[in-house]
Amino acid sequence: MSTEPVEPTSDAVSDVMDKVVNLCKRRGFVFPSAEIYGGFRSTYDYGPVGVLMLRNVKNAWWRSMVQMRTDVVGLDAAILSPPAVWEASGHLANFTDPMVDCRSCKARLRADHLDDPDVCPSCGATGTLTEARNFNLMFKTHAGPVEDAGAVAYLRPETAQGMFINFANVLNTSRKRPPFGIAQIGKSFRNEITPGNFVFRTREFEQMELEFFVPPDEAQRWYDYWCAERYEWYIQHGIDPSMLRMRPHDADELSHYSSATADVEFAFPWGWGELEGVANRGDFDLTQHAKHSGEKLEYFDQAANARYIPHVIEPAAGATRAMMAFLLAAYDEEEVRGELRTVLRLHHRIAPYQVAVLPLSRKDELTGPAQRVLEAVQPHWMCDYDETQAIGRRYRRQDELGTPYCVTIDFDTVTDGAVTVRERDSMAQDRVAIDQLVSYLTERLI
Repeated sequence: MSTEPVEPTSDAVSDVMDKVVNLCKRRGFVFPSAEIYGGFRSTYDYGPVGVLMLRNVKNAWWRSMVQMRTDVVGLDAAILSPPAVWEASGHLANFTDPMVDCRSCKARLRADHLDDPDVCPSCGATGTLTEARNFNLMFKTHAGPVEDAGAVAYLRPETAQGMFINFANVLNTSRKRPPFGIAQIGKSFRNEITPGNFVFRTREFEQMELEFFVPPDEAQRWYDYWCAERYEWYIQHGIDPSMLRMRPHDADELSHYSSATADVEFAFPWGWGELEGVANRGDFDLTQHAKHSGEKLEYFDQAANARYIPHVIEPAAGATRAMMAFLLAAYDEEEVRGELRTVLRLHHRIAPYQVAVLPLSRKDELTGPAQRVLEAVQPHWMCDYDETQAIGRRYRRQDELGTPYCVTIDFDTVTDGAVTVRERDSMAQDRVAIDQLVSYLTERLI
Protein backbone atom coordinates (compact mmCIF):
# COMPACT_ATOMS: atom_id res chain seq x y z
CA MET A 1 0.00 0.00 0.00
CA SER A 2 1.46 3.32 -1.09
CA THR A 3 1.48 6.09 1.50
CA GLU A 4 3.85 8.47 -0.26
CA PRO A 5 2.39 11.47 -2.12
CA VAL A 6 2.61 10.81 -5.85
CA GLU A 7 1.65 13.56 -8.23
CA PRO A 8 -0.49 12.73 -11.28
CA THR A 9 1.86 11.79 -14.11
CA SER A 10 -0.33 11.68 -17.22
CA ASP A 11 0.03 14.50 -19.75
CA ALA A 12 -3.38 13.65 -21.21
CA VAL A 13 -5.58 14.43 -18.21
CA SER A 14 -6.20 18.11 -19.05
CA ASP A 15 -9.28 17.47 -21.17
CA VAL A 16 -10.34 14.04 -19.90
CA MET A 17 -12.83 15.64 -17.50
CA ASP A 18 -14.73 17.35 -20.31
CA LYS A 19 -14.73 14.15 -22.34
CA VAL A 20 -16.07 12.07 -19.47
CA VAL A 21 -18.76 14.64 -18.61
CA ASN A 22 -19.85 14.75 -22.26
CA LEU A 23 -19.89 10.97 -22.44
CA CYS A 24 -22.01 10.81 -19.29
CA LYS A 25 -24.65 13.10 -20.82
CA ARG A 26 -24.56 11.55 -24.31
CA ARG A 27 -24.78 7.93 -23.18
CA GLY A 28 -27.18 8.33 -20.27
CA PHE A 29 -24.90 8.07 -17.25
CA VAL A 30 -25.58 11.43 -15.58
CA PHE A 31 -27.94 14.33 -16.40
CA PRO A 32 -28.07 17.78 -14.81
CA SER A 33 -31.10 17.78 -12.52
CA ALA A 34 -34.15 19.88 -13.50
CA GLU A 35 -32.41 20.72 -16.77
CA ILE A 36 -35.64 21.72 -18.58
CA TYR A 37 -36.07 24.41 -15.91
CA GLY A 38 -32.54 25.70 -16.27
CA GLY A 39 -31.00 23.22 -13.85
CA PHE A 40 -30.56 23.22 -10.09
CA ARG A 41 -26.99 23.80 -9.02
CA SER A 42 -25.02 20.84 -7.72
CA THR A 43 -27.74 18.24 -8.24
CA TYR A 44 -27.62 15.43 -10.79
CA ASP A 45 -29.89 12.66 -11.99
CA TYR A 46 -28.47 9.26 -12.83
CA GLY A 47 -29.77 8.09 -16.19
CA PRO A 48 -30.62 4.58 -17.48
CA VAL A 49 -26.93 3.63 -17.68
CA GLY A 50 -25.67 5.63 -14.72
CA VAL A 51 -28.18 4.14 -12.31
CA LEU A 52 -26.90 0.68 -13.26
CA MET A 53 -23.27 1.64 -12.73
CA LEU A 54 -23.94 3.40 -9.42
CA ARG A 55 -25.89 0.37 -8.22
CA ASN A 56 -22.97 -1.85 -9.23
CA VAL A 57 -20.50 0.30 -7.28
CA LYS A 58 -22.68 -0.04 -4.20
CA ASN A 59 -23.18 -3.77 -4.79
CA ALA A 60 -19.42 -4.29 -5.14
CA TRP A 61 -18.86 -2.47 -1.85
CA TRP A 62 -21.62 -4.45 -0.11
CA ARG A 63 -20.25 -7.71 -1.50
CA SER A 64 -16.79 -6.98 -0.08
CA MET A 65 -17.92 -5.48 3.21
CA VAL A 66 -20.94 -7.62 4.14
CA GLN A 67 -21.58 -10.59 1.85
CA MET A 68 -18.05 -11.99 1.96
CA ARG A 69 -17.61 -11.47 5.71
CA THR A 70 -19.14 -12.99 8.84
CA ASP A 71 -18.26 -10.10 11.16
CA VAL A 72 -20.34 -7.36 9.51
CA VAL A 73 -24.12 -6.87 9.34
CA GLY A 74 -26.19 -4.28 7.51
CA LEU A 75 -28.51 -1.44 8.49
CA ASP A 76 -30.72 1.09 6.73
CA ALA A 77 -31.39 3.95 9.14
CA ALA A 78 -33.74 6.89 8.72
CA ILE A 79 -32.68 10.02 6.84
CA LEU A 80 -34.68 12.38 9.08
CA SER A 81 -33.67 12.63 12.73
CA PRO A 82 -34.29 14.90 15.74
CA PRO A 83 -31.90 17.62 16.95
CA ALA A 84 -30.93 15.52 19.98
CA VAL A 85 -28.95 13.13 17.77
CA TRP A 86 -26.91 15.95 16.24
CA GLU A 87 -26.43 17.75 19.54
CA ALA A 88 -24.91 14.58 20.99
CA SER A 89 -22.69 13.97 17.96
CA GLY A 90 -21.42 17.55 17.96
CA HIS A 91 -22.78 18.41 14.52
CA LEU A 92 -24.99 21.26 15.74
CA ALA A 93 -21.96 23.00 17.24
CA ASN A 94 -19.07 21.88 15.07
CA PHE A 95 -20.24 20.79 11.62
CA THR A 96 -19.27 24.06 9.94
CA ASP A 97 -17.14 25.51 7.17
CA PRO A 98 -15.64 29.03 7.15
CA MET A 99 -17.55 31.21 4.66
CA VAL A 100 -16.71 34.60 3.14
CA ASP A 101 -18.68 36.88 0.82
CA CYS A 102 -17.35 39.04 -2.00
CA ARG A 103 -18.72 42.57 -1.64
CA SER A 104 -18.18 43.16 -5.36
CA CYS A 105 -19.71 40.13 -7.15
CA LYS A 106 -21.69 38.74 -4.17
CA ALA A 107 -20.08 35.28 -4.51
CA ARG A 108 -20.04 33.10 -1.41
CA LEU A 109 -16.86 31.11 -0.95
CA ARG A 110 -15.15 28.72 1.45
CA ALA A 111 -12.36 30.63 3.14
CA ASP A 112 -10.16 27.55 3.50
CA HIS A 113 -10.32 26.88 -0.26
CA LEU A 114 -9.00 30.29 -1.33
CA ASP A 115 -5.58 30.44 -3.01
CA ASP A 116 -5.24 34.07 -1.88
CA PRO A 117 -7.37 35.25 1.07
CA ASP A 118 -7.38 38.80 -0.33
CA VAL A 119 -8.51 38.00 -3.89
CA CYS A 120 -11.96 36.85 -5.00
CA PRO A 121 -11.54 33.91 -7.41
CA SER A 122 -14.90 34.68 -9.05
CA CYS A 123 -14.34 38.27 -10.14
CA GLY A 124 -10.65 38.91 -9.38
CA ALA A 125 -11.33 41.85 -7.10
CA THR A 126 -8.85 42.55 -4.30
CA GLY A 127 -9.82 43.45 -0.76
CA THR A 128 -13.53 42.74 -1.25
CA LEU A 129 -13.87 39.58 0.86
CA THR A 130 -15.62 39.75 4.22
CA GLU A 131 -14.33 38.27 7.46
CA ALA A 132 -14.83 34.51 7.62
CA ARG A 133 -17.78 33.23 9.61
CA ASN A 134 -18.86 29.69 10.42
CA PHE A 135 -21.64 28.19 8.31
CA ASN A 136 -23.43 25.02 9.48
CA LEU A 137 -23.72 22.51 6.67
CA MET A 138 -26.80 20.63 7.86
CA PHE A 139 -30.15 20.93 6.12
CA LYS A 140 -32.84 21.92 8.61
CA THR A 141 -36.51 21.14 8.09
CA HIS A 142 -39.72 20.57 10.07
CA ALA A 143 -41.57 17.32 10.69
CA GLY A 144 -45.34 17.64 10.91
CA PRO A 145 -47.86 20.37 10.10
CA VAL A 146 -46.58 23.01 12.54
CA GLU A 147 -43.30 24.78 11.85
CA ASP A 148 -42.17 25.52 15.39
CA ALA A 149 -39.10 24.66 17.44
CA GLY A 150 -40.62 21.40 18.61
CA ALA A 151 -40.97 20.17 15.01
CA VAL A 152 -37.37 20.84 13.94
CA ALA A 153 -35.64 17.92 12.22
CA TYR A 154 -32.48 17.52 10.18
CA LEU A 155 -31.55 15.66 7.03
CA ARG A 156 -28.58 13.54 8.01
CA PRO A 157 -25.18 14.90 6.88
CA GLU A 158 -23.69 11.40 7.25
CA THR A 159 -24.96 7.86 7.69
CA ALA A 160 -22.72 7.09 10.67
CA GLN A 161 -24.95 8.31 13.51
CA GLY A 162 -27.75 5.90 12.61
CA MET A 163 -25.33 3.05 13.24
CA PHE A 164 -24.14 4.42 16.57
CA ILE A 165 -27.62 4.97 17.97
CA ASN A 166 -28.59 1.45 16.86
CA PHE A 167 -25.50 -0.16 18.39
CA ALA A 168 -27.40 -1.84 21.25
CA ASN A 169 -30.23 -2.97 18.95
CA VAL A 170 -27.81 -4.60 16.53
CA LEU A 171 -25.68 -6.09 19.29
CA ASN A 172 -28.70 -7.73 20.93
CA THR A 173 -30.39 -9.00 17.77
CA SER A 174 -27.43 -10.10 15.65
CA ARG A 175 -25.61 -11.94 18.46
CA LYS A 176 -22.34 -10.43 17.27
CA ARG A 177 -19.57 -9.39 19.60
CA PRO A 178 -16.58 -7.07 19.10
CA PRO A 179 -14.82 -7.00 16.77
CA PHE A 180 -17.86 -6.63 14.50
CA GLY A 181 -19.21 -4.02 12.13
CA ILE A 182 -22.40 -2.35 11.00
CA ALA A 183 -22.50 -1.33 7.31
CA GLN A 184 -24.84 1.10 5.61
CA ILE A 185 -25.33 2.65 2.19
CA GLY A 186 -27.56 5.67 1.86
CA LYS A 187 -28.19 9.29 1.01
CA SER A 188 -26.61 12.13 2.96
CA PHE A 189 -27.10 15.88 2.61
CA ARG A 190 -24.66 18.73 3.15
CA ASN A 191 -25.35 22.36 2.33
CA GLU A 192 -21.96 22.88 0.69
CA ILE A 193 -20.90 26.49 0.22
CA THR A 194 -19.03 25.82 -3.03
CA PRO A 195 -20.10 22.56 -4.67
CA GLY A 196 -18.44 21.66 -7.94
CA ASN A 197 -16.31 19.39 -10.09
CA PHE A 198 -19.29 17.52 -11.54
CA VAL A 199 -20.51 14.87 -9.04
CA PHE A 200 -17.40 15.13 -6.83
CA ARG A 201 -18.85 17.68 -4.40
CA THR A 202 -22.65 17.92 -4.30
CA ARG A 203 -25.25 18.75 -1.68
CA GLU A 204 -27.03 15.41 -2.07
CA PHE A 205 -24.86 12.30 -2.33
CA GLU A 206 -24.61 8.65 -1.34
CA GLN A 207 -22.25 7.23 1.24
CA MET A 208 -20.98 3.71 1.88
CA GLU A 209 -19.93 3.54 5.53
CA LEU A 210 -18.81 0.90 8.00
CA GLU A 211 -18.65 1.36 11.75
CA PHE A 212 -16.39 -1.41 13.05
CA PHE A 213 -16.59 -1.86 16.84
CA VAL A 214 -13.46 -3.28 18.49
CA PRO A 215 -11.99 -3.83 21.96
CA PRO A 216 -10.02 -0.68 22.90
CA ASP A 217 -6.64 -2.44 22.90
CA GLU A 218 -7.22 -3.74 19.34
CA ALA A 219 -8.07 -0.38 17.76
CA GLN A 220 -4.69 0.34 16.16
CA ARG A 221 -4.45 -3.12 14.62
CA TRP A 222 -7.90 -2.84 13.07
CA TYR A 223 -7.21 0.71 11.88
CA ASP A 224 -4.15 -0.53 9.98
CA TYR A 225 -6.16 -3.47 8.63
CA TRP A 226 -8.97 -1.32 7.24
CA CYS A 227 -6.58 1.21 5.70
CA ALA A 228 -4.95 -1.58 3.70
CA GLU A 229 -8.25 -3.33 2.92
CA ARG A 230 -9.98 -0.25 1.56
CA TYR A 231 -7.00 0.88 -0.52
CA GLU A 232 -6.84 -2.55 -2.17
CA TRP A 233 -10.58 -2.55 -2.93
CA TYR A 234 -10.20 0.20 -5.52
CA ILE A 235 -7.31 -1.63 -7.20
CA GLN A 236 -9.25 -4.89 -7.25
CA HIS A 237 -12.06 -3.10 -9.07
CA GLY A 238 -9.97 -1.62 -11.83
CA ILE A 239 -8.16 1.55 -10.72
CA ASP A 240 -4.44 1.56 -11.49
CA PRO A 241 -2.31 1.96 -8.33
CA SER A 242 -0.51 4.93 -9.93
CA MET A 243 -3.82 6.85 -9.67
CA LEU A 244 -4.25 6.15 -5.94
CA ARG A 245 -2.51 7.05 -2.71
CA MET A 246 -3.20 6.63 0.99
CA ARG A 247 -2.59 9.95 2.74
CA PRO A 248 -2.44 9.99 6.55
CA HIS A 249 -3.80 13.18 8.11
CA ASP A 250 -1.42 15.51 9.86
CA ALA A 251 -2.06 16.18 13.54
CA ASP A 252 -3.67 19.57 12.83
CA GLU A 253 -6.13 17.97 10.37
CA LEU A 254 -7.53 15.37 12.75
CA SER A 255 -11.07 15.69 14.05
CA HIS A 256 -11.29 16.19 17.81
CA TYR A 257 -12.45 12.60 18.28
CA SER A 258 -9.92 10.95 15.96
CA SER A 259 -6.54 9.56 17.00
CA ALA A 260 -5.70 8.64 13.40
CA THR A 261 -7.27 9.22 9.98
CA ALA A 262 -6.08 8.46 6.47
CA ASP A 263 -7.71 9.19 3.11
CA VAL A 264 -7.73 7.04 0.01
CA GLU A 265 -7.14 9.68 -2.66
CA PHE A 266 -7.55 9.54 -6.42
CA ALA A 267 -5.62 11.54 -9.03
CA PHE A 268 -8.51 13.58 -10.46
CA PRO A 269 -7.77 15.85 -13.42
CA TRP A 270 -7.61 18.84 -11.05
CA GLY A 271 -5.39 17.06 -8.49
CA TRP A 272 -5.66 14.63 -5.62
CA GLY A 273 -9.14 14.26 -4.11
CA GLU A 274 -10.60 12.11 -1.35
CA LEU A 275 -12.49 8.94 -2.24
CA GLU A 276 -12.70 7.50 1.23
CA GLY A 277 -11.59 8.25 4.76
CA VAL A 278 -10.59 5.65 7.35
CA ALA A 279 -10.74 6.99 10.91
CA ASN A 280 -10.02 5.69 14.39
CA ARG A 281 -12.88 7.42 16.19
CA GLY A 282 -12.11 5.96 19.62
CA ASP A 283 -15.12 5.67 21.94
CA PHE A 284 -16.31 9.25 21.31
CA ASP A 285 -19.57 8.46 19.51
CA LEU A 286 -20.93 5.73 21.79
CA THR A 287 -19.88 7.73 24.87
CA GLN A 288 -21.64 10.86 23.63
CA HIS A 289 -24.87 9.09 22.74
CA ALA A 290 -24.86 7.18 26.03
CA LYS A 291 -24.39 10.45 27.93
CA HIS A 292 -27.11 12.36 26.07
CA SER A 293 -29.68 9.54 25.84
CA GLY A 294 -29.14 8.00 29.27
CA GLU A 295 -28.85 4.55 27.69
CA LYS A 296 -25.89 2.24 28.21
CA LEU A 297 -23.97 1.64 25.00
CA GLU A 298 -21.33 -0.82 26.12
CA TYR A 299 -20.31 -4.44 25.75
CA PHE A 300 -19.98 -7.01 28.53
CA ASP A 301 -17.13 -9.43 27.86
CA GLN A 302 -18.12 -12.57 29.75
CA ALA A 303 -14.74 -14.22 29.29
CA ALA A 304 -12.92 -11.30 30.91
CA ASN A 305 -15.84 -10.42 33.23
CA ALA A 306 -15.45 -6.80 32.16
CA ARG A 307 -17.53 -4.07 30.58
CA TYR A 308 -16.14 -1.62 28.07
CA ILE A 309 -17.24 0.89 25.49
CA PRO A 310 -15.94 -0.35 22.12
CA HIS A 311 -13.71 1.84 20.00
CA VAL A 312 -14.76 2.43 16.41
CA ILE A 313 -12.84 2.19 13.15
CA GLU A 314 -14.77 3.91 10.36
CA PRO A 315 -14.11 3.44 6.63
CA ALA A 316 -16.42 5.99 4.95
CA ALA A 317 -16.60 6.18 1.15
CA GLY A 318 -18.61 8.22 -1.31
CA ALA A 319 -20.52 6.06 -3.79
CA THR A 320 -20.90 8.86 -6.33
CA ARG A 321 -17.26 9.91 -5.97
CA ALA A 322 -16.18 6.30 -6.42
CA MET A 323 -18.28 6.02 -9.58
CA MET A 324 -16.67 9.18 -10.93
CA ALA A 325 -13.19 7.83 -10.20
CA PHE A 326 -13.97 4.51 -11.88
CA LEU A 327 -15.19 6.38 -14.98
CA LEU A 328 -12.09 8.58 -15.14
CA ALA A 329 -9.73 5.65 -14.56
CA ALA A 330 -11.48 3.53 -17.20
CA TYR A 331 -11.72 6.17 -19.94
CA ASP A 332 -9.45 5.44 -22.89
CA GLU A 333 -9.03 6.38 -26.51
CA GLU A 334 -7.17 4.45 -29.17
CA GLU A 335 -6.88 4.36 -32.95
CA VAL A 336 -8.38 1.29 -34.60
CA ARG A 337 -8.02 0.95 -38.38
CA GLY A 338 -7.66 4.68 -38.76
CA GLU A 339 -10.61 5.57 -36.52
CA LEU A 340 -10.70 6.76 -32.93
CA ARG A 341 -12.24 4.27 -30.53
CA THR A 342 -13.47 5.49 -27.15
CA VAL A 343 -13.72 2.74 -24.56
CA LEU A 344 -14.47 2.48 -20.86
CA ARG A 345 -12.25 -0.31 -19.54
CA LEU A 346 -14.44 -0.90 -16.49
CA HIS A 347 -14.16 -3.91 -14.22
CA HIS A 348 -17.01 -6.24 -15.11
CA ARG A 349 -18.62 -5.88 -11.66
CA ILE A 350 -18.70 -2.11 -12.08
CA ALA A 351 -19.79 -1.93 -15.75
CA PRO A 352 -23.47 -0.99 -16.28
CA TYR A 353 -24.02 -3.98 -18.58
CA GLN A 354 -21.98 -7.15 -18.53
CA VAL A 355 -23.38 -8.51 -21.82
CA ALA A 356 -24.89 -6.97 -24.95
CA VAL A 357 -26.98 -9.14 -27.28
CA LEU A 358 -26.78 -7.91 -30.88
CA PRO A 359 -28.63 -9.59 -33.76
CA LEU A 360 -26.86 -8.76 -37.01
CA SER A 361 -30.19 -8.01 -38.68
CA ARG A 362 -33.75 -7.20 -37.64
CA LYS A 363 -35.06 -10.03 -39.79
CA ASP A 364 -37.22 -12.58 -37.99
CA GLU A 365 -34.80 -15.40 -38.68
CA LEU A 366 -32.23 -13.61 -36.43
CA THR A 367 -34.40 -11.78 -33.89
CA GLY A 368 -35.98 -15.07 -32.80
CA PRO A 369 -32.64 -16.72 -31.91
CA ALA A 370 -31.45 -13.41 -30.43
CA GLN A 371 -34.40 -13.34 -28.05
CA ARG A 372 -33.63 -16.91 -26.98
CA VAL A 373 -29.99 -15.96 -26.33
CA LEU A 374 -31.15 -12.95 -24.30
CA GLU A 375 -33.46 -15.15 -22.25
CA ALA A 376 -30.53 -17.49 -21.52
CA VAL A 377 -28.10 -14.82 -20.28
CA GLN A 378 -30.46 -12.28 -18.74
CA PRO A 379 -31.04 -14.20 -15.47
CA HIS A 380 -27.28 -14.15 -14.82
CA TRP A 381 -26.15 -10.65 -15.85
CA MET A 382 -27.45 -7.21 -16.70
CA CYS A 383 -27.89 -7.23 -20.46
CA ASP A 384 -28.43 -4.67 -23.19
CA TYR A 385 -30.31 -5.61 -26.36
CA ASP A 386 -29.72 -3.57 -29.51
CA GLU A 387 -30.87 -4.41 -33.03
CA THR A 388 -30.53 -1.03 -34.76
CA GLN A 389 -27.66 0.51 -36.81
CA ALA A 390 -24.66 -1.22 -38.35
CA ILE A 391 -22.91 -3.76 -36.14
CA GLY A 392 -19.69 -1.69 -36.05
CA ARG A 393 -21.53 1.32 -34.64
CA ARG A 394 -23.25 -0.87 -32.08
CA TYR A 395 -19.86 -2.24 -30.97
CA ARG A 396 -18.59 1.32 -30.54
CA ARG A 397 -21.63 2.22 -28.45
CA GLN A 398 -21.04 -0.76 -26.16
CA ASP A 399 -17.36 0.20 -25.90
CA GLU A 400 -18.42 3.63 -24.63
CA LEU A 401 -20.77 1.99 -22.13
CA GLY A 402 -17.97 -0.26 -20.88
CA THR A 403 -19.78 -3.51 -21.73
CA PRO A 404 -17.23 -6.36 -21.35
CA TYR A 405 -18.83 -8.79 -23.86
CA CYS A 406 -20.97 -8.45 -26.97
CA VAL A 407 -22.83 -11.50 -28.30
CA THR A 408 -23.65 -11.27 -32.00
CA ILE A 409 -26.28 -13.45 -33.63
CA ASP A 410 -25.59 -13.75 -37.37
CA PHE A 411 -26.99 -15.76 -40.29
CA ASP A 412 -24.64 -18.67 -39.53
CA THR A 413 -26.29 -18.96 -36.12
CA VAL A 414 -29.38 -20.38 -37.82
CA THR A 415 -27.40 -23.34 -39.14
CA ASP A 416 -24.55 -23.90 -36.66
CA GLY A 417 -26.29 -22.90 -33.39
CA ALA A 418 -23.36 -20.69 -32.38
CA VAL A 419 -22.80 -16.98 -31.75
CA THR A 420 -19.82 -14.63 -31.96
CA VAL A 421 -18.61 -13.29 -28.60
CA ARG A 422 -16.52 -10.11 -28.76
CA GLU A 423 -14.34 -9.07 -25.82
CA ARG A 424 -14.28 -5.31 -25.19
CA ASP A 425 -10.62 -4.56 -24.42
CA SER A 426 -8.88 -6.75 -26.99
CA MET A 427 -11.79 -6.83 -29.48
CA ALA A 428 -10.96 -10.54 -29.92
CA GLN A 429 -13.83 -12.73 -31.09
CA ASP A 430 -14.73 -16.33 -30.27
CA ARG A 431 -17.32 -18.56 -31.85
CA VAL A 432 -19.32 -20.17 -29.03
CA ALA A 433 -22.19 -22.66 -29.16
CA ILE A 434 -25.36 -21.19 -27.70
CA ASP A 435 -25.73 -24.06 -25.24
CA GLN A 436 -22.19 -23.29 -23.96
CA LEU A 437 -22.61 -19.51 -23.83
CA VAL A 438 -23.58 -19.16 -20.18
CA SER A 439 -20.66 -21.30 -18.96
CA TYR A 440 -18.27 -19.45 -21.32
CA LEU A 441 -19.33 -16.07 -19.90
CA THR A 442 -19.45 -17.30 -16.31
CA GLU A 443 -15.74 -18.19 -16.45
CA ARG A 444 -14.98 -14.61 -17.46
CA LEU A 445 -17.49 -12.71 -15.34
CA ILE A 446 -16.92 -14.25 -11.92
